[in-house]
Amino acid sequence: MAVLIAPSLLAADFLHLEKDVRMVNEHADLFHFDVMDGRFVPNISFGFPILEAVASIAARPLDVHLMIRHPQTYIERFCKAGASMLSFHLDATRDDPEPILGMIMAQGVKPGLAINPNIPVEKLFPYLDLCDFVLIMSVYAGFGGQSFIEETYTRVEKTKAEITARGLATRIEVDGGVNAQNAPALIAAGVDILVAGSSVFRAGDPAAAIAAMRG
Repeated sequence: MAVLIAPSLLAADFLHLEKDVRMVNEHADLFHFDVMDGRFVPNISFGFPILEAVASIAARPLDVHLMIRHPQTYIERFCKAGASMLSFHLDATRDDPEPILGMIMAQGVKPGLAINPNIPVEKLFPYLDLCDFVLIMSVYAGFGGQSFIEETYTRVEKTKAEITARGLATRIEVDGGVNAQNAPALIAAGVDILVAGSSVFRAGDPAAAIAAMRG
């Protein structure tokens, strides 16, 4: 399966958001939508109104990444607002993640689990068969424009080996500092979905930047 490119709207031009949405429709595979609550991460981004507005003209699926505490409180609303994929952080809740993944699946949305770089990837392994995808952060969640953490390659390889050994179809997504330079090594390590914000939307030619990441 070819790698999917998911531009992160956190880096889009909000004065001309429709233009950027149409660019993703034409050149990319997914919209990546970062939701921050100022509690789980020390920043606040956007929520339902912008998601609904983007969904109204999106021709690509919406990949919603919740960086919020108690994500189970908002699962149904984000699913109804237009999410096609929905992930939350393993350490964002004290509850068992299995029922939350089930809540997402029950809405007809693909469930995912996310982890920051300081969480061992092995923490994901008990839930791999319940996830359509896992999101391995290659920077710390909460801010755009951070530098890529090199250990990510090894973390992806470990996760891919576990998925393969168990005969699962779980996809691996990586988010943070992704660009045309590190994309080939990430794909070789086993990544299925590349999230890229600054390297797409701040490029002189976003469509060319997406094409370069495809290899």
